[in-house]
Amino acid sequence: MERVPMQPGAIGRVQSPRIIRIGGGVAREVGEVMAQLGVARPLIVTDTNLVALGHVQTVTDVLDAERVDWRLFDDVVEDPTDTCVDAGLAAFRNGDFDCIIGLGGGSPMDTAKAISFMSVNPGHVRDYKAPVQIDRCGPPVILIPTTGGTGSELTRWCVITDTAQPEKYNLSGLACVATAALIDWTFTTTKPWRITADTAVDSLTHAMEALVSRKAFPYADGFALAAMPAIAKHVRMACAEPENATARSALMLAAAQAGMAFSNASVALVHGMSRPIGAHFHVAHGLSNAMLLPKVTQFSIGAAQARYATCARVMDWARDHDTDATACERLVENLTVLNADLKVPSPSSLGHAAKPAIFELMAAQALASGSPQNNPRIPTQDEIVQLYRDIW
Repeated sequence: MERVPMQPGAIGRVQSPRIIRIGGGVAREVGEVMAQLGVARPLIVTDTNLVALGHVQTVTDVLDAERVDWRLFDDVVEDPTDTCVDAGLAAFRNGDFDCIIGLGGGSPMDTAKAISFMSVNPGHVRDYKAPVQIDRCGPPVILIPTTGGTGSELTRWCVITDTAQPEKYNLSGLACVATAALIDWTFTTTKPWRITADTAVDSLTHAMEALVSRKAFPYADGFALAAMPAIAKHVRMACAEPENATARSALMLAAAQAGMAFSNASVALVHGMSRPIGAHFHVAHGLSNAMLLPKVTQFSIGAAQARYATCARVMDWARDHDTDATACERLVENLTVLNADLKVPSPSSLGHAAKPAIFELMAAQALASGSPQNNPRIPTQDEIVQLYRDIW
């Protein structure tokens, strides 16, 4: 297959954790990783559901066996808010902690990152929303994902929801990069169909948007091209057979690869439009990505036909001898079929009414995030409003 074309002179700038361990059971190496980093007093940031599932105990049993003095903050909420970060920050400051362990999906991991950098940076977390780069780092952060989707364990991003107004904002910079990531697929076998499907499509969106991003470069391309076929091949099996080790481990690896891709090449229009859906209607992030992905891909194809055609070919949705135009058609068709197979609803079918004034506000927030400007076809606010209408 021909190398994906890229703009001449593109420069790649890579940020990633110091330590990355991937595989079944690596969460139990948390004590060893702490010793490597020279830390010994962790605050564990998670949510009550993960405590109930026993995932937190998997880690704390290891820490107890090694006589590590840990404490728990389990008040993380879905789509973590600024007040959630403030509560976690208060818990951190009330103890003698030298590191943070974030255990869970994107919400606990993003909260752990924010607690860390807000412990050394003044003001309110909203003061640091993109395009600000947060480079003053807090105490070491060890992230242990329990879903195969967000990629937060490897990225230089986190997302926080404001309570003063309905807005989800990006936070970015070296301070948002974990110190260590322990990527253990065995945690994902307890995840139900909906979460499995949504997080997998989140990963697929990360990979596709990284490949077509205006900031794409070969190092990130390699991760994106590896992630896409694994997700396309294994997502349906992981949903149908939750304990299928082959499918689960493949999705977890693909999520990590996609995380490395978009962390360094950035996401684009799907993510820019997805965050306002989550902020205003409390739709899970991966699900809102899935709602948007076919239509936004169709909207964008003309500006990066060769790259979108490559997406279709690496996922075996088009043949090498197909023209780029045909491959792009197959890509949109198969994304639509995938949504149907994964039972992705429309926003209106969830009871969310289409309101023109909200669409205008959401479109403005999407543009303000900066992500749409990375898209091959940069949209106007009116075009984003129309895309919201189309998916509703």
